[in-house]
Amino acid sequence: MQLSDRKNQILCMAIEEYIKDCSPITSGLVKDRSNLNCSTATLRNELNALEAMGYLKQLHTSGGRVPTAQGYRYYVENLLSSTSASNKELEEVKKVISSRTSSLTEIISSIAKIVAHATNYPTIVVMNGIENLVLDEFKIIPLLEQKVMVLIGTKSGYISQTMDLSATANECQDASNYLTKNFKGETVGFMIENIDQLQEGMQNEIKAFQNVVDTLIGGLKKLNQKRLIDVHREGSAKLIENKDVESAKKILNVLDDEKQLTDKVSVEGQGIEVELGDEDNDCSIMKAPITVNGNQLASIGVIGPQRMDYAGIASALKVVVDSLKDLKGE
Repeated sequence: MQLSDRKNQILCMAIEEYIKDCSPITSGLVKDRSNLNCSTATLRNELNALEAMGYLKQLHTSGGRVPTAQGYRYYVENLLSSTSASNKELEEVKKVISSRTSSLTEIISSIAKIVAHATNYPTIVVMNGIENLVLDEFKIIPLLEQKVMVLIGTKSGYISQTMDLSATANECQDASNYLTKNFKGETVGFMIENIDQLQEGMQNEIKAFQNVVDTLIGGLKKLNQKRLIDVHREGSAKLIENKDVESAKKILNVLDDEKQLTDKVSVEGQGIEVELGDEDNDCSIMKAPITVNGNQLASIGVIGPQRMDYAGIASALKVVVDSLKDLKGE
């Protein structure tokens, strides 16, 4: 429903004030904190109208009003259409991306940590899987204590893994050359699906480093199946301070449920999305895709109570979306 400019201003201000200090909204408060040039009686009528429309509700007769789930949704939908990224977080995210010295999962985790600090709410990252990443090169390096480090260069950044494997330097180098030669320009998914067929025709060539290739493929399959990669709990203390301990408990329980978290945070669209809590489940989440080179690598979500700071969270997530959408692989 389209609201008049005055109703829109009153509703948005009412919700922002309620988010700030959890105080019910009264006509006197609106008059004191807005620049609307109208009487208290007129403001009271507007609040009555917004209540009748379902955007506000009274907890007690003759008491102030609080936002409803419908009111929050109206506020968030209008907010997302005009959100701009904040410069401070933008610079921090750009710094992480431009360094490109970390693996993809480390970069994404670092971005999530910045968002968690910026919003002061728990932040979660869920990977989509790595099957769509386009391969560029392989570097397999023997380490001490029967381990090898695998660096897989892709067009979107590199994947790093340390695996339990005893292999010589020559075996690692030969496996690196073999995989780069045969799968450069292909996706990780293509390599996983076709490696067995390729090996059948090249058994003599790869016999010496077969165990290296098999271990690497097994590791990639596990990594592709792993979705939840990080939960940054910065801001969990703020949930307890939010004057609603029961809501905080529900949110903290969600943070401990990996399947529920994965389902809640996953994003299929291109922009910022919101899943609002309601009277029965006071747990809202604002989320966005992490897309590099046209491939959606992950989803990032910020979780909190229904009256969380949607404006600040939307700004921080827009930083992520805007910073990554034009990133090109090298």
